[in-house]
Amino acid sequence: MKVLVIGSGGREHALAWRLSQSPSVREVFVAPGNPGSAQVATRVSASSIDEWLAFAQEKGVDLTVVGPEAPLVAGVVD
Repeated sequence: MKVLVIGSGGREHALAWRLSQSPSVREVFVAPGNPGSAQVATRVSASSIDEWLAFAQEKGVDLTVVGPEAPLVAGVVD
């Protein structure tokens, strides 16, 4: 499974770290991530809903995990 974690804080780093340990997860991406999360996942420069969607479609992402509330309020799950 390929997973995209949206966010750049410590919460998202912890999520990416734990997801990267799962035998079910082949690859973890973080958008935009931070230097720490880059140690456990591939950082993605996408920073808007349209960019996240295009990236997820291009890479065949199976699951997206949204950390911060702002993208949720903006309608990322719609």
